[in-house]
Amino acid sequence: MRIHDHYELDFGQEDVVRVHRTDRTGAGGHPVYADDTGIVLAEISDRGEVRMLASGGHQDLPNRVRARPVQPH
Repeated sequence: MRIHDHYELDFGQEDVVRVHRTDRTGAGGHPVYADDTGIVLAEISDRGEVRMLASGGHQDLPNRVRARPVQPH
């Protein structure tokens, strides 16, 4: 899988958030993606593995998130 500029993060139960690539990289060396609010942050590997990142205190980060590449509108 290659790195894309935009993904949809699927949290299950029809909860989907669109994110775009930022200029940051995560601890694993992969790009960090954010939603338009900057609240949802995720490091996504070139194999589509997702690691959610905290954007503030007291967040309960989900473990099972799927990333689907999408084309920008």
